[in-house]
Amino acid sequence: MAVNMDLERMQESANEACRLLKTLGNSDRLLLLCQISQSEKCVGDLESALGINQPTLSQQLTVLRNEGLVQTRREGKQIYYSLSSEVALDVMGILYKSYCNGNPPINHRSQIEKILLLITLVLGGDYPITS
Repeated sequence: MAVNMDLERMQESANEACRLLKTLGNSDRLLLLCQISQSEKCVGDLESALGINQPTLSQQLTVLRNEGLVQTRREGKQIYYSLSSEVALDVMGILYKSYCNGNPPINHRSQIEKILLLITLVLGGDYPITS
């Protein structure tokens, strides 16, 4: 019985991790999270910085909000977006180190293992590390 409970917990964690990775698997959403992870931004700031047209921007921000990755704050007519998911912030940090610092990743397997470890630990699962 304990094995089934562990398997159920692992399946739930895997489903949550897949959901996060699916959300991050869209280049517009990934770019938005890169911007928002640096500091709170309003739609106008995001549109200017990324060149994503407003309808697409709003659609992708809605997906990020519905997935619990960003939160909003209203100030007058402006709506500001900020990152609300520590898991997403951690994954974004790994992606940044691998792809955005000017150096190509040296060891993709190592980076993938770090991402899997991070996701499973944060979501409450166990990930066997094989180096």
